[in-house]
Amino acid sequence: MRRIPPLSAVRVFEAAARHANFTRAASELGMTQAAVSYQIKLLEERLRTKLFLRHKKGLSLTEIGSRIAPLVSGGFDALEQAFNLAMAEDSQTLTISTTPSFAANWLAPRIGEFQLLEPQLAVRLRADNHYVDFAAEDVDVVIRHGAGKWPGLSALFLVPVRFQPFASPNFIARHDPIEKPSDLIGLPRLSPDDWWWGLWFAGVGLDAGSKAALPSVSFDSQAMEATAAMAGHGIAILNSEMWRADIAGGRLVPVGPSVTSDEGYWLAYPEFRKQSPKIKAFRTWIEKEVGRAEDC
Repeated sequence: MRRIPPLSAVRVFEAAARHANFTRAASELGMTQAAVSYQIKLLEERLRTKLFLRHKKGLSLTEIGSRIAPLVSGGFDALEQAFNLAMAEDSQTLTISTTPSFAANWLAPRIGEFQLLEPQLAVRLRADNHYVDFAAEDVDVVIRHGAGKWPGLSALFLVPVRFQPFASPNFIARHDPIEKPSDLIGLPRLSPDDWWWGLWFAGVGLDAGSKAALPSVSFDSQAMEATAAMAGHGIAILNSEMWRADIAGGRLVPVGPSVTSDEGYWLAYPEFRKQSPKIKAFRTWIEKEVGRAEDC
């Protein structure tokens, strides 16, 4: 256990010793001269020794004060260096946490452009679905889907969540005809317990519960569902915004209308960090990138 006096008093002593003047120390620290005198008095009482001599010509350090002042100043210099190093490291790396599907299908193909615009920043992309604790984890921003209302976080809406059933051309050929939403009820559906299926059937005016889905495989991510769908193993309910390239390339074919959720994908970060230069740079870039994607 370290036997160190209160750091507030030590900080006042360091400034007063460096300036040899309580008034100038008070000005530097944003305190009154009386507050500086009080902190020095508390420190002297704690140490049971005088640190300053007060005389007509001003202020001077006692013998013990002169011996410890350089050591205390050196300690604060080391602290300043350590925290400057931490802040420099923080300012040079942007850590983004987002879902695997958004990372692979929306952000990863575009993030290189941001890197070109901000070459001084290293970008670290984490793809997972777990809840991020900003106080405990080394994460700057998250991209998650939801309603965009999270206590203590600022949120910027990015893209809507539109889910739609997709299958491969091969699957469609084997189960022809698929002409209307009700045709999907008895077909193999990937992750049939996914709540998006219930929302989709309700959105097209059907009760999917009247006929159970055929036994199928359940996945933890849209990325795996889309891969399985493209391999012809069933129908996947996917966010169409995330799979534009595969849809355009004919690897995924819609087999029903899209339904728009009340939720969307949001960029979120702690409110107190909204003025961070690297977060502001990323926010500005991704907002423009979303606008460009909508125009395509």
